[in-house]
Amino acid sequence: MIKNMEKIDIQDIAGVRIGQEQNPDAATGCTVIICEEGAVCGVDVRGGSPGTRDTDALNPINNRKYVHAVLLSGGSSFGLDAAGGVMRFLEERGIGRDVEVTKIPNVCAAILFDLKCGDSRIRPDAAMGYAACENAFRGEVFHSGNFGAGTGATVGKTRGRRFAMKGGIGAAAFRYGDLETGAIAAVNCVGDVTYRDTIIAGALTDDRRSFADSERIILEKYREGNDFFSGDSADGMADGNTVLGCIITNAAMDKAGAGRLAAQGQNGIARVIRPSHSIFDGDTVFALCTGKVKTTADAAAILCAAAMETAILNAIRNARSLGDYLAQTDLKGKK
Repeated sequence: MIKNMEKIDIQDIAGVRIGQEQNPDAATGCTVIICEEGAVCGVDVRGGSPGTRDTDALNPINNRKYVHAVLLSGGSSFGLDAAGGVMRFLEERGIGRDVEVTKIPNVCAAILFDLKCGDSRIRPDAAMGYAACENAFRGEVFHSGNFGAGTGATVGKTRGRRFAMKGGIGAAAFRYGDLETGAIAAVNCVGDVTYRDTIIAGALTDDRRSFADSERIILEKYREGNDFFSGDSADGMADGNTVLGCIITNAAMDKAGAGRLAAQGQNGIARVIRPSHSIFDGDTVFALCTGKVKTTADAAAILCAAAMETAILNAIRNARSLGDYLAQTDLKGKK
C-alpha cells in the first residue's frame, strides 16, 4: 500500500448510501449506490457483451448533469427491471431532477448474467430494487461475498460451468489526505482472479483441486482452430459473465473526468483478472463523484485502480460455495 494511504470502510464516504437485496435460493440479487444530492457520473464499458441502462446520457456531450443512483444487478437483461423500483423509491422521497410535476431520479444500471447459477425464473425486479433502497436508507452494513449483485456470480468459465468457481461482490476504499475513493465490484468473469500473479480462483482442473489457467486454455483453443463464437466451442464461455463496478469518490470532477476515473477502475480489473474484458464479458464500471475535494484526475486515478483491485479480491475472499460451485476458501491448503 502507498505510504499515508489509509484503508477506510466503503460506507465512510459521505453523501452516499449503499443497499443490497438478494434471493439466496434463486442465486440472484442487486446492489444500489444512492447519491441523494446527485453526483457527477462517468462510465467505461470494456467488455464485449454489456447490458446497461441510461449510459448514453453520461457522455460528456450530452445533457445529464447529475446521477442519483447506480444499480448493479444480476438477472441478465431481465435484471434491468430492478431500476424501476429504485426510480419509484427515490421519487417517493423527492429525490431527482425537478420537472415541476414531479422529480425524476437519474438512475443508471448494468447487469451480469447469473441465470444458470440458481433459479432462472426468478430475477431482480422492481420489488427487489425497491427493497435494496430501503436497506440503504436503513443503514444496513455492506456485506461482501454472496450478496447483492454477487449472489449468483461465478468465475473461471473457460472449461464450462462444471469447473467454474463461486464469485461474489466486494468493496474497498482508501483515504489519502482529504481525498476518499472506494469501489464496489460484482465479480462474474470468464477469466481467473489472481493475487500477485498467482491464481486464487478460476477454471479448475479435472480433479477440482487446482487451477487450469484460463489464458492458456484460450490460447490452446485458438491453436486448435476452434471458433469461439460457436455455442459448442465456447463451452459455456459465451454466457454467465461480466464484472460490474462502481467507483465512489469525493473528488470534484466534470463528466469527462468522471469517465476517466471509471476507466481507471477498469485498470483495477485488468490488474487481477486474466483475461479481462473478453468478448464474452460485459465489464462495465461507473464513477460517482460527489465533488467535495479538489484534486487532479491522475491523483484520484491511483486510488480508483487500487480500490477496484482490492474490491475484487475482497469479493473472492468472502465468497462461499453454492451448489456445485467451490469458493476460494474451499481450496485453501489444498495442493
